Amino acid sequence: MLAAWERAAGSCAGSRAAKPAPAALSSLPSPPAADPRPRGRRGGARWSAGGAARRRGLAAAAATASGGWRRAAMGTAAVHLLLLLGLLNAGPGGEGRKGWRRRGPAARERGEAAAAAESFPLDFTAVEGNMDSFMAQVKSLAQSLYPCSAQALPHDLRLHLLHNASVTCNDGSPAGYYLKESKGSRRWLLFLEGGWYCFNRENCDTRYDTMRRLMSSREWPATRVGTGILSSQPEENPHWWNANMVFIPYCSSDVWSGASSKSEKNEYAFMGALIIQEVIKELVEKGLGTAKVLLLAGSSAGGTGVLLNVDRVAEQLEEMGYPGIQVRGLADSGWFLDNKQYRRTDCIDTITCAPTEAIRRGIRYWNGIVPERCKLQFKEGEEWNCFFGYKIYPTLRCPVFVVQWLFDEAQLTVDNVHLTGQPVQEGQWLYIQNLGRELRNTLKDVTASFAPACLSHEIITRNHWTDIQVKGTSLPRALHCWDRSLHESNKNGKAPLKGCPIHLIDSCPWPHCNPSCPTIRDQFTGQEMNVIQFLMHMGFDVQKMAQQQGLEPSKLLGMLSSGN
Repeated sequence: MLAAWERAAGSCAGSRAAKPAPAALSSLPSPPAADPRPRGRRGGARWSAGGAARRRGLAAAAATASGGWRRAAMGTAAVHLLLLLGLLNAGPGGEGRKGWRRRGPAARERGEAAAAAESFPLDFTAVEGNMDSFMAQVKSLAQSLYPCSAQALPHDLRLHLLHNASVTCNDGSPAGYYLKESKGSRRWLLFLEGGWYCFNRENCDTRYDTMRRLMSSREWPATRVGTGILSSQPEENPHWWNANMVFIPYCSSDVWSGASSKSEKNEYAFMGALIIQEVIKELVEKGLGTAKVLLLAGSSAGGTGVLLNVDRVAEQLEEMGYPGIQVRGLADSGWFLDNKQYRRTDCIDTITCAPTEAIRRGIRYWNGIVPERCKLQFKEGEEWNCFFGYKIYPTLRCPVFVVQWLFDEAQLTVDNVHLTGQPVQEGQWLYIQNLGRELRNTLKDVTASFAPACLSHEIITRNHWTDIQVKGTSLPRALHCWDRSLHESNKNGKAPLKGCPIHLIDSCPWPHCNPSCPTIRDQFTGQEMNVIQFLMHMGFDVQKMAQQQGLEPSKLLGMLSSGN
């Protein structure tokens, strides 16, 4: 890690060569002793009598001294950094400190020489409980040591196409993944992209014509910049910024469940489940095998893909000889309901087809596979039930954190509630409220959840994901509490930590009754709307609703404005 900062500093400095990190305190230059003479009389006669050459020589000496002081300051910061990193070796029980005391001068010299000659991996296990604070200090020291290094470090995820060319996207082009390694970190975050699905030849052809990026890798860019939980900036991603980041593009159109290749009979390949397995195989060779935690995350169809694949990933790693890796899931906006549509329509395309019917058809078309434990809960031919969160969740072995908007736009779309900017009818309004109640009920037994009463879709890769709160707790904070609770429970068998909530579900009954919800804009004017304007825009009847709640209209409006 230190070597990477040095390289970054060297490239940032332009023509300056990268300076090696100071190896020991004895090698640091000392600042010159202070001259006891008054400032005005220090060699004044020589200044007036000296020639141009002498002045140039003195100026060069002054520059050398100034450079020495700067190197000394940088060296001091380096020593502070190395001392801080030294805490990593002093784990529970003070084993690192005991080992240092036992070492004699000769052993210390040999150790220092070895440290100067080679890099070393960092083990973050000893500071797992306070990782955020530790890494913030490391970054601060690194920036003081090499001020430009933080900007120069590469933050892009780079594309890697799979070596196994038989595992492909829909059109037969190679599947792949984007990777940003974080040397020294034992945490890996794998993100499954979302983007609906197609379930027959006709709507897959349409999808290929209009959304080819979601069916082919031929035009994928060489790099991507991570945002939200994939960001490398602590300000945007306070808990996971230093993890090894993997973004797996969605190009299988099968909710990450398919296992069929392209052939003369099949115009398209559907290999979502196999793509995940192949990515895991390649990442093990790139350091995943030494991981402590693997978080499989995803949004929308990727969120459902997490529920379908998280146990399978854990089983795969165990079979490969890595049973110690803690596999967890983070499902964002993939907890769909198989409820009755507001207005039933024929199953013509992806948007209008009821989700139950679309998945029924899709699972046959994709040769989709579901976890065995869930499959055993249903009759043969009814495996489609496992695509719905509240049905598969009780069968999962790996811990999963569920993030779900109570009024999810994608759910409303497949339920044929289309918010076109016109005031909604009373039946639609009641349907929307009931949807929030139903979704809230399905989450009551989910150990770790974050469900704001907002009208939106997807969140964890958005730049504003840190702004949303439920009951005063942000999503990054809730994930951090969940991480800590799992660490503590594995360690001591304790219950979740006090003051660190992980079951957060809004109780207010209307869309956007939570004041931290994402901004809503009028579809025609583009102007931002507050909660009251939004509800009025949707045809919300204040008088009638106040009467139903037994409140004065003015009090109801006040409650809505404050988000109560």
